[in-house]
Amino acid sequence: MRLVLLLLFVFIVSNETYSQDNAPYEVRLIRDQLIDSSRDDRPVKIKIYYPQNYEGNEKRPIIFWSHGLGGSVDGAAFLSRHLAENGYVLIHVQHHGTDVTIWEGKEGHPWDVIRKTKITRDMTLDRFADIPFVLDNLDTLLEKYPEINKVADTNKIGMSGHSFGALTTQVMAGMLFPDENNELTSYADNRFIAGISYSPGGVNHLGHFPKEKVYAGISIPLFHMTGTEDKSPLSGEGYEHRLIPHDNSPDHPHKKLLVIDGADHMVFAGSRGKLGANKDRQKHEEIIKSEALAYWDEVFN
Repeated sequence: MRLVLLLLFVFIVSNETYSQDNAPYEVRLIRDQLIDSSRDDRPVKIKIYYPQNYEGNEKRPIIFWSHGLGGSVDGAAFLSRHLAENGYVLIHVQHHGTDVTIWEGKEGHPWDVIRKTKITRDMTLDRFADIPFVLDNLDTLLEKYPEINKVADTNKIGMSGHSFGALTTQVMAGMLFPDENNELTSYADNRFIAGISYSPGGVNHLGHFPKEKVYAGISIPLFHMTGTEDKSPLSGEGYEHRLIPHDNSPDHPHKKLLVIDGADHMVFAGSRGKLGANKDRQKHEEIIKSEALAYWDEVFN
């Protein structure tokens, strides 16, 4: 379903607020790090948001979050805190090599450093491998934290991410991606039930791959979310290229698209990067929070 929400039109009521001032649960955070010995002791940082005072009879779904290029586990805090306030467990995964290590300690603005950084295919495939690695170790991770383990339902897992993390989300959902030999390959993980792709991306920048083949393998519903000012920080392409994954993936009752009028690339990450101030930032964040929560409630309940 193609659901386009523009601030100028219906669905957004002028004086309505999406804020949850009386959120049902208090949120706590846990930081940890996993080491993947099969990949030269690759570090995988973890940040978990969870509802501290949840006392329900049923365990709650887990939502993974994958950051964008140059990001970290601290991105999108506004969104994950909101979801945890409403009973979800959020697991943020940091992807070494395509994270803040690209620009930390280097001269110049982070975005300028990131633009000059060559992202190799190995770096990208390592990022994709981080997610199944965490999933493989999820039970062990949660056993370390009984207060989270008693809440988290490992049979109900969603995937999400922003920009490069949105691409990671789509790949986990079954989108094909070129391997080291530039052959389209599946890196899907069938443990995910649904996903949200914030600022979706494709593979058109890597070569001329047929769209009908790239996206045909997506086997779970995805909610693609973007904005009319969601230009690529690297290429400057307009937001229209972010519609390609939605328009070319298989239909599903829970497949959706949200386009927010005036929303830019970084609003989905809760930061500004090199973008100027956006007077509608708070309004856009409220829409993102509300629509994301409604979607997860829809697919998991």
